[in-house]
Amino acid sequence: MAKSGKSPKGKKITLNVAKNCIKITFDGRKRLDLSKMGITTFPKCILKLNDIDELDLSRNMLKRIPDSISKFQSLRWLDLHSNYIDKLPESIGQMTSLLYLNASNNRLTTNGLPVELNQLKNIRTVNLGLNHLDSVPTTLGALKELHEVGLHDNLLSAIPTSISKLPKLKKLNTKRNPFLQPEETEVFLDSIKRLDNLYLVEAKDLCGSCLKKCQQARDKLNKIKSLVPVTPKKAAFTNLIAPNSTAKESQEEWR
Repeated sequence: MAKSGKSPKGKKITLNVAKNCIKITFDGRKRLDLSKMGITTFPKCILKLNDIDELDLSRNMLKRIPDSISKFQSLRWLDLHSNYIDKLPESIGQMTSLLYLNASNNRLTTNGLPVELNQLKNIRTVNLGLNHLDSVPTTLGALKELHEVGLHDNLLSAIPTSISKLPKLKKLNTKRNPFLQPEETEVFLDSIKRLDNLYLVEAKDLCGSCLKKCQQARDKLNKIKSLVPVTPKKAAFTNLIAPNSTAKESQEEWR
């Protein structure tokens, strides 16, 4: 039994254990899955497996990720969610092949997010939800390939304009934050939803005939929208043929 005041001793991961945890994904990529193994210290032996494409260290008891993680130069997918991490290493900016980063449900603060995150020019998904962020790092605004951002369940009071200018952003989760101006936030989030629904293809990527069809469909949709009444929908009495005693309170509906 561990002595009082000391951290629990986690499972030791050897190189052989790690090799046996490598899986091949449906698209042929090599994933090292070390999730839910009670790991308390980053296993340095896995650095010898630096040809993997995906690394899952989620649902452990890790407090620190070392700078040496940058040796995974081919890594496209990194899952660190549900640990005790309060800071990401500066070297993470060197992992330029990274497309997906999940660091949710940790103990990250805004100061624990390095400026070097802005070097992840190819990253498409970043999940920082369920942490202790009191502001959104401006570095996210430099990641022009971002499609999805998770910032839910933090301590945020506002969303910076740099996020709204991300050209490819489709999904932004900011639920359960103490925003000072919720109305403006709702309008902003609605604009992201509209972006997701309406701007899936750029005009320059379409041939002439396809572009014409899309424009006609858009015009037709706008025409339909303009015909929709803005007045509140009134109650419909589909089972009544004529007014009777049960509809006295709604007589105006029949006039």
